[in-house]
Amino acid sequence: MKNNHRIVDHPVLGSLPEKDSITFTFDGKEYSGLAGDTIASALLANGVRTLRVHEASGKPRGIYCNIGHCFECRVTVNSTSGVRACLTEIKDGMVIESGKPEAQPFASKNVQDFPRTYAEFEKKQKVKGDK
Repeated sequence: MKNNHRIVDHPVLGSLPEKDSITFTFDGKEYSGLAGDTIASALLANGVRTLRVHEASGKPRGIYCNIGHCFECRVTVNSTSGVRACLTEIKDGMVIESGKPEAQPFASKNVQDFPRTYAEFEKKQKVKGDK
């Protein structure tokens, strides 16, 4: 697939400078990007919008903040899961897979035991310290 979604002549920033082409795979398909692209920008340039599915709902997820704050763009890179596509530069031959569902960080059967306010948290900490 070609980079037909890439902006090559921006009205304010001007023309995109010449860069080396890089080949990588995403979910078994070969794509090309440019040196300096992040995974997210290279995939967007190739028309790919879905990077993973939500752990609980199974709904598609893509790029949300594009600055590394939200973790919505997690993918698996060369067998390492949880890599943020918006912060990771593509490398030639990189193997990228859609983000696999990770464990939910606060999934617990005893949610009622969690403090709901900071005051409750402090109170529990004091009780622990008294033991």
